This record gives sequence, C-alpha cells and structure tokens, in this order.
Amino acid sequence: MHHILVAGRLHPAGIARLQSAPGVTFKLVDEISVESYVPFIGDADAVVLRTQPMTADIIAGAPQLKVVSRHGVGYDAVDVKALDARGIALTIVGDVNSRAVAEHTLMLMLSTARHTVAHDRAARSGHWNVRNAFETVELDGKTLLLLGFGRIGRRVAELARAFGMVVTAYDPYLSADVIAAAGVRPATDMKRALGAADFVSLHMPPSPAGALIGASELALMKTSAIIINAARGGLIDETALDEALKSSRLLAAGLDVLAEEPPKPGHPLLANERVTISPHSAGLTDECAARMAVASVQNILDFLAGTIDPRLVVNASQITTEKPASQA
Repeated sequence: MHHILVAGRLHPAGIARLQSAPGVTFKLVDEISVESYVPFIGDADAVVLRTQPMTADIIAGAPQLKVVSRHGVGYDAVDVKALDARGIALTIVGDVNSRAVAEHTLMLMLSTARHTVAHDRAARSGHWNVRNAFETVELDGKTLLLLGFGRIGRRVAELARAFGMVVTAYDPYLSADVIAAAGVRPATDMKRALGAADFVSLHMPPSPAGALIGASELALMKTSAIIINAARGGLIDETALDEALKSSRLLAAGLDVLAEEPPKPGHPLLANERVTISPHSAGLTDECAARMAVASVQNILDFLAGTIDPRLVVNASQITTEKPASQA
C-alpha cells in the first residue's frame, strides 16, 4: 500500500481519481505552502506538488519518497539534484494547459491594448468620458513577435491570426522551416525582431544566464509596443521594465508571472498603472485544473505501476521506474 501526499488544493476530478485507485492511501493538504505539507512528508511514498518549493532539506525528511509529481510543467522550485541523488523521479503533466495559457495571453494583449482595467475603474467612478481620450489600440494588423514557439506559442499564433495579426516567431531551438510550416514568419535575429514588433509575447523556459528581456532589449522596442509574459517569472528584468514604462519608452505590459510570487507589497510594478497583472492564473481555468489534477495523480499511479511515459519524467536518466509488485 503506497501513501500519497497531495500538497495543495486539488481539483475534485483529481481527488476522484485517487479515490478510485486501488492500493493507495492519500492525505490532502489544501493550503499551498511549505509549512502546511512538510509535517506529512515523512510518511509519503509520493507527493503531488503545486507551486511550493521542495528543497534538499525537505527531501531529506522523506525517507520513503519515490516520486514527486508536479501539478504543472515548471519545476524551478524543486531541487532536482537532491531528487537525483536518491533516485526519486520528478514528473510533469503533458500538454494539458496550452489552450488555457494561450487564451490568457490573448486576454492580456486585449486588456492592455484596450485599457480594460483603467476603463472599468473610470466607468464605475463616473468618469465616462475617459473613452474620448482615444488611447486604446487594436490588434488587427499589428505585428506580434513570439519569443518561443512551443505548444503554447503555436496556439497563441493561431488565436492571434484570427484577430488579424501578423505573427513572427523567434525560437533558437527550432529551424526557420519548422516555424514557416506553421504559417508564421520566422525571425532569426531576436533584437531586430524586437524593434519591428507591436506586441511581444514570451513563451521561453527560464535561462541560467538571467533575464531574456533586460534594459537593452526594452530599449530596442517601439515606444508604442506592449510586452506580455505568461510563461515564467524572471524572463523580464522587472526593474528595467518598470523604468521603461514610467518613462514612456514602452506603452504597456501584461504579466501573469513575476520573479517573486506573491510579490511583496512594495513591489514597484504593483503601483505602475501601465501594467496589468494576474496572479499566475493563466492555466487555472476549471477545465485545465481538472486536466492537471487528473494528470498529476495519474503520473504517480503510472510510476508506481511501472507504466509511466518516460517523456513525462524530468530526470528519467537518473532513476528507474517502479516495478509492479508481481515483477518485484
């Protein structure tokens, strides 16, 4: 009998999958914090992990741990080396959130372009004539630069083309032919592409080298440009972004992710009226939450049964999959 710790609120669809699984017990901890799940990790053979950190010290306190299943695709806060040292698998969900994140990306583009948040506040407070400022812009006919052209980037391209946008993409890991085959203009020089774009949307993984977009990259962009990040916090230098927006060297930004989450109350971007911020919620629609919950639970069940898809195991080369009891 394997014991599973669910560290963070899980969609009922995921709980239902646990309840129907034979040969396992489970503990649910609704609060998403380190302090809430650590007291229970010592008894866990497997953990479903939301966005909380899992450090080497925490892993050391889990002698029975065999697999950690991320409720998502990012694992920046997990000490993978500490897992490797113990032969503990780290799994991620497959393509369950690209549709939700792509829709959210378009929402941020529309919201920033049409000043949705500011106009909502103005309309509610009686400032109806804010509409006569003619400060909003359209997506139709504008050039969108995608930095990264994976599943989410491709879906954003499809949606953006439906709005009449001209879509270009820069991805150092893909050939120009692959990008062009998807009906998108390939950009081989990121800096040149930044200067030509009306909208820039980030869909790249984090880099050890630091921010992908810093002060020098922001300086290349049009003063009328809008930048969107629904990928990873830290891809944009937030200090440089704040300065660029305040000095009108950039029109607006839409952010679903920040380098530190949640941000401290004094974070400058929180007071910047040119920024629209959502609380890392791009992939948290009801439908996507159900898919992620079921997938993260199923990854544990598959690993324990020895049937896990190795493409979903981040550190597959460092571990061996669990063998079914009949083969042990």
